[in-house]
Formats: sequence, structure tokens, C-alpha cells
Amino acid sequence: MRGWFRQHRFALGSALIHLRKSPGGFLLNVFVVAIALSLPFAGLTMLDNVRPMSEQMSVAPEISVFMKIDTPRAQASGLAGEMRKIVHDPKARIVFIPREDALESLKSKSGLADVLNTLGDNPLPDSYVLKLNAFNTATEAQEVDAVAELLRQLPGVESAQVDSAWVKRLAALLGVLRLVLLLLAITLGVAVIAVVFNTIRLQVMTQRDEISISKLIGATDTFIHRPFYYTGALLGLCAGALALGGVALALQPLNTAIAEFARLYASEFQMTPLAPLPMAGLLALSAGLGLIGAFLCVQRHLASVN
Repeated sequence: MRGWFRQHRFALGSALIHLRKSPGGFLLNVFVVAIALSLPFAGLTMLDNVRPMSEQMSVAPEISVFMKIDTPRAQASGLAGEMRKIVHDPKARIVFIPREDALESLKSKSGLADVLNTLGDNPLPDSYVLKLNAFNTATEAQEVDAVAELLRQLPGVESAQVDSAWVKRLAALLGVLRLVLLLLAITLGVAVIAVVFNTIRLQVMTQRDEISISKLIGATDTFIHRPFYYTGALLGLCAGALALGGVALALQPLNTAIAEFARLYASEFQMTPLAPLPMAGLLALSAGLGLIGAFLCVQRHLASVN
């Protein structure tokens, strides 16, 4: 175990020595990779900030079921059991609203009591309000639409209307944003691997004679490869840290603009950096991309060095 640590410590030290010999090129590559990483990192930060807000806005959807005006009261009030079978949700609330109660509620809330009194007969039908569990995804929203379609087929039902349609639009929008961010992250991840690949290739070319001598004196391929792996991982790690720092700094002027907009809606919404654990995960991912680029380059180019 001590020998293993000694070998890796030597490889890390060797990588740092070579980086100190050409710091300008290394820093330039770090900057290029950081620019590529900053876009998906910024997108993740934005989604992380929007997610709690979207969950707060995800109110329980309601389905309003309106009976035909000539449906007998006994038939209308007896549909609750059939609706319960369609919903398949023991926590769903099914509330029957007689037409008389609906008219009184409309009079008290609309301020049009005098106008409604002139109509004579009550124009409102009996109705039901089904309060379902909250949904956050487009798939769950489609299930609510399917339930509403089955409710429309019940005898005596005139129409069924799904409320909270804006929640479906929000869920669909967030789904699209996640997909776009995933595709962007994959594309830029490939770009990061390509940059690291080219960086290690240039380093292999400059150390060609040193590598040949090391092989002549009995150095194993693993011993020779290991410093290049550390170089790639360090490049990715430094670039990831720079990208996270850039995103955190960019939040300051962005929050100034957001504060003005949020005040119009009596909100104090502010963008905050990612939590330490997600940041650590992104740093590990950045180092992993650098390591992959170094591994691919080493396997391709060092095999040809004699």
C-alpha cells in the first residue's frame, strides 16, 4: 500500500513539474475548458433555483364536472362512486355542488346578485369538483387529461374541465429545458475531452525523448502513463473550479436585475450558487472528463513512442 501511494505521489509531482515548465499553455487550456463547462454549469444552477419555485407553484389540479341541466338530482348526486372508480386515487376529494349552492356562491363573489335575480330560473347545473394530487411532470398532466376524458363519458355529464393548465405548461417547459441542458452538456463534454486530448498530445510530443529513455531503463507503461493521467485530471479540475467561480460571480449582477423584476410580483426571489455537494460532484465530473481525454490520448500516442 505504501508503494502504491509513493508511485501516485511521484506521478502527481512529475505532472506538476511539467506544468510549471509551461504554465502559460496550461492556463490557456484551463480557460478554454472552463468556458465550455460554464454553459452547462450555469444551466444547472438556473434549474436548481427554479425547481423549488416550480414545486411551490404546482398546486393540486382540479377537474370541474358539469352535469346536464335536465339531469335528475338523484342521478347527479349518485355519480360520486363512479367517479371514484375512474380516479383510482383514495386521496382525491370529490365534492358535489348542487346548482342552488353554485348560484348563491356566484351571487356572493361576483357582485351581480341583482342581475342574476332577473334571470328567474337558475341557469347553473349541478356539478362536481375533483381535487387531485399535485403533478410536476408532463406525463402526470396527461394522466389527468385521460381521467377528464373518462369523466365526460359518464351518463348525464355535459362537460369536464381541467383547471391549472398553466401547471402543465410549466412542467412541459422544465422538461424541455432539462433535455436541452442534457444535450448541451453532452456536446460540451465531448469538446472538453477533445481539448484535453490535444493538450496531452502536445505534451507527449515534447517529452518524446524523455519517454524513450525511460523505456530503455526499464520503466513500465503504467509508470510512464500515470503523470499524463494526472495532468488531464488537474486540467479538468481547475477548469471546473474556474467555471463554477465564474457562474457564482455572474449571479451578482443577474440578481440585481432579477430583484427589480421580482418586486413587481411582491417576491424576493434570488439566484443562489449550487450547494457544496452538487459543486463537488461537478468538480469530480470535470476531473473525470479530463482523465478520459488524457486516457484516450495516451492509449493512442504513447504506444508509438519507442
